[in-house]
Amino acid sequence: MQANASNGGSEHASGKEIAGHEYLAFTLGSEEYGIDILKVQEIRGYEAVTRIANAPEFIKGVINLRGIIIPVVDMRIKFNLGTPVYDQFTVVIILNIGGRIVGMVVDSVSDVTTLTPEQVKPAPEMGSAVNTDFLIGLGTIDERMLILVDIDRMMSSAEMGLMETIAS
Repeated sequence: MQANASNGGSEHASGKEIAGHEYLAFTLGSEEYGIDILKVQEIRGYEAVTRIANAPEFIKGVINLRGIIIPVVDMRIKFNLGTPVYDQFTVVIILNIGGRIVGMVVDSVSDVTTLTPEQVKPAPEMGSAVNTDFLIGLGTIDERMLILVDIDRMMSSAEMGLMETIAS
């Protein structure tokens, strides 16, 4: 695939630098996802969670994080990506979203990537079969593609039930 460099880097010539946005890249199955690095508080190895009765299947349970009890969401279950496997690469990304701390189980994390606005393409329309409400778009770095997730919007959605929704 040939990159199209039709603008020739003219945005730098105007003196207006376009700031890149940093994303933490993580894997779920064979796909690579990215979330805003500013939402990430820490990354921890996977540890056993305490299951909560009647919680949705994707809510794995809760863990005690230095005296704070936080819910842990298994993203493989949430995105219907097959049965999760917990091994030495499985990690919990601790997120701070609107002052709430939430854990997110992923298969592995790879790196922090800076994407310019030109590298982010809108998510394709998939019709009603796929919910793209929580996607920012697709980030492209050479031959690599990151599915960019709006983690704020996803974790605070009513279907997750993790955050209090404010009645209007």
